[in-house]
Amino acid sequence: MLRDRPYFFSGIGGSGMLPLALIVQARGVRVEGSDRALDKGMTGAKFQFLADLDIGLHPQDGSGVVSADQVIVASAAVEDTVPDMVRARQLGATVLRRPELLADLFNGAPRSVGVAGTSGKSTTTAMIAWILHSLGQDPTVMNGAVMKNFVTDDIPFASALVGGGDLFVSEVDESDGSIARYDATVAVINNISEDHKSMAELRTLFAGFADRAHRVVLNLDNEETALLASKARPERLVTWSLSDLGADLEASDIRPEPEAIAFRLTGRDGLDIPVNLGVPGRHNVANAMAALGAAKALGLDVAKAAAALEGYSGVKRRMEVVGRKGGVTVIDDFAHNPDKIAATLEALHAFPGRLLVMFQPHGFGPLRMMRREFVEGFASGLAPDDVLLMPPPVYHGGTTTMDVTSADITGDIVDAGRKAEALDSRDAVGDRLVELARPGDRIVIMGARDDTLSTFAADVLARLPD
Repeated sequence: MLRDRPYFFSGIGGSGMLPLALIVQARGVRVEGSDRALDKGMTGAKFQFLADLDIGLHPQDGSGVVSADQVIVASAAVEDTVPDMVRARQLGATVLRRPELLADLFNGAPRSVGVAGTSGKSTTTAMIAWILHSLGQDPTVMNGAVMKNFVTDDIPFASALVGGGDLFVSEVDESDGSIARYDATVAVINNISEDHKSMAELRTLFAGFADRAHRVVLNLDNEETALLASKARPERLVTWSLSDLGADLEASDIRPEPEAIAFRLTGRDGLDIPVNLGVPGRHNVANAMAALGAAKALGLDVAKAAAALEGYSGVKRRMEVVGRKGGVTVIDDFAHNPDKIAATLEALHAFPGRLLVMFQPHGFGPLRMMRREFVEGFASGLAPDDVLLMPPPVYHGGTTTMDVTSADITGDIVDAGRKAEALDSRDAVGDRLVELARPGDRIVIMGARDDTLSTFAADVLARLPD
């Protein structure tokens, strides 16, 4: 990292950009930025938070890029044609993509924990952060979601934790291939399934990430990560499972509750303790086991880590209850790929109540690539009385193929025997949700890469009759 240069983050409001900007600023560097959402007057509270931290904000029109001395950091959503990038090239400024800067910080830390996998990265990262914080490790943490344990009145968008210790913890992403940049002390891999890339590409990326690490934490319940475990040297390996007695750490006697879950944690070394999580779903037991595996790999006391984990309060937009009104519960959830959607539906169907699901796809590309998986996931995960409603996919401009739409997905789901509708706009979905809702229902707002989904969920709750 170039500490003697000012940094300008183009797309500073993004879930992967804001925490990175906070970490860079904490190292004594001047930080400024721009964002198209700021220009549109969206998510004002987030930008006010940045302004209150003395981070200079500019329109995304190139006016904030003023010197070749600036280091321009661009999110994946910022294309080369965006005025900030055009101006940076004109001035000859240094330009970095977000993963380049993050990898530089991560690899430069004396100790590092990289959290990878198709699903569960943000939650597992937040769990590890809380364990390390509780056990006095004082970590720096880069997350793509707001960690509720670290939210205060002064820091409402706590997706970063700036610590003074030698540990750097970050979720790392395979979807853009940037996982290949990270050399972790401890590599945590929750699961591997097809998402943005083919399985052949994913196997290569995850295997490389595991091979470069000093120690690797792997899930024996996932076929792909279990295969990685079978090839790793035992002294480098920590394994966990919800079903395999041969794992280093095992969760058993899992007892779900509507908004929590309990299990028994056992280990090869004689560990045998009860654990009570304040977040629901078997998938969160899996996330907790990955976090405990990371603690073990770092040489920490696993029993103390498990005790700390009982104080974990979750991350924003992960099965987050927005509120209840007129007997209807509204839930805000980040689920956006088939695995995450399946986990949410399974957790919610552990208890009675019809689901009214609004799923906003985060792009046309994922719909095209995973059309079959989306259809199969909803067709098998929805109950006969549930209703799926889909607005058009998120589209921020640029070039993309729109040959698979929300209507294609809902049509296939209806053909599979479940209730699904595609509507022309998100406002129309909101109207339909309010129209359909009745006491005992749970409205679930699903989607990613759109901060306004939380506002939408709150608006739906406000419109429900008492």
